[in-house]
Amino acid sequence: MEDVLDESISEEDLRKFERRYHDSLTQGTVTQDIQFNYSWALIRSKYQTDIKRGIFLLEDLSKGGNEEGRRDYIYYLAIGNAKIKEYSKALGYTKILLQVEPCNQQVRTLKNVIEKRMEREGLKGIAIIGGAALALGSLIGLGVALARK
Repeated sequence: MEDVLDESISEEDLRKFERRYHDSLTQGTVTQDIQFNYSWALIRSKYQTDIKRGIFLLEDLSKGGNEEGRRDYIYYLAIGNAKIKEYSKALGYTKILLQVEPCNQQVRTLKNVIEKRMEREGLKGIAIIGGAALALGSLIGLGVALARK
């Protein structure tokens, strides 16, 4: 399941979905399916800008549409937000889904993956801060030692 946050779409496939969406937009015939497919492709992109655009389109879809579609929109909103490291939002979306379907194993697994990523990112942050503090302490100690000579 962790790979769902790491998988990416090929540039060629993304462009196909983009063309289909923009053609429909120009003709005024954008359906929920076309918008969802394009946002799904954007969420799977390796670029933050694309993922954010996909999130925007999914948020738009989640405000309307049918109940079954809304479940998919919210699920991919959780994935998209996790991919851009908006873990709190991502967990909020999994919570919404689990309130409706508490036994949904796919959502439970996604929630666990997001929590692990959050923890790992938090530990990285702590390690970076700790390393910086250690380096600063060493520099101060070196400065004091040199000043005494």
